[in-house]
Amino acid sequence: MIIGFMSVGLGILGLFLPLVPTTPFLLLAAACFAKSSEKMYNRLISNKYLGKYIINYREHRSMTRNVKISTIVLLWASMIFSAFFATSNIWIRIGMFVIASAVTFHLYKLKTHKEENEKS
Repeated sequence: MIIGFMSVGLGILGLFLPLVPTTPFLLLAAACFAKSSEKMYNRLISNKYLGKYIINYREHRSMTRNVKISTIVLLWASMIFSAFFATSNIWIRIGMFVIASAVTFHLYKLKTHKEENEKS
């Protein structure tokens, strides 16, 4: 259960920090809770904000369009800010842009799942 709670915490951080992945930590938390506490597993899966990440990935291997867009925008905003204000080393800057490009490509390749409230 401890690893489950830590994973939920890291997953929540991932909602706000672009290079911290949300879905893998929530999947790990779900797996931990499935083994240790059915009550916590059900609470996580039915959570209004976090449950959809787990369900979309588990059932569809996808992300919603809004989540993809917000992730990519936050990713590039933080990378650009960090590259120009946090470091002056050109190799670190290049590395940051390579990482951001790779993450963007990965997100682009994931299927886009329609949200329930989106019109067809």
